[in-house]
Amino acid sequence: MKAEYDFSTAKKNPYAQKIKQQVTINLDSSVIDYFKEMAASSGVPYQTLINLYLSDCVQNRRRLHISWQ
Repeated sequence: MKAEYDFSTAKKNPYAQKIKQQVTINLDSSVIDYFKEMAASSGVPYQTLINLYLSDCVQNRRRLHISWQ
């Protein structure tokens, strides 16, 4: 390891805006089970599937229609 590094020619990370943020969220166990089943059949981790689904909602600007009874 060098004693000192020169960062004067360093470039900004082009992927910095795409870095994921870790959060804690409470989900129903049935929701987790659903995505875990999808993960098992698709080979994609269930957390990635949840992120893909939520990203699709954001891109398509989906709105929830909730009616309380």
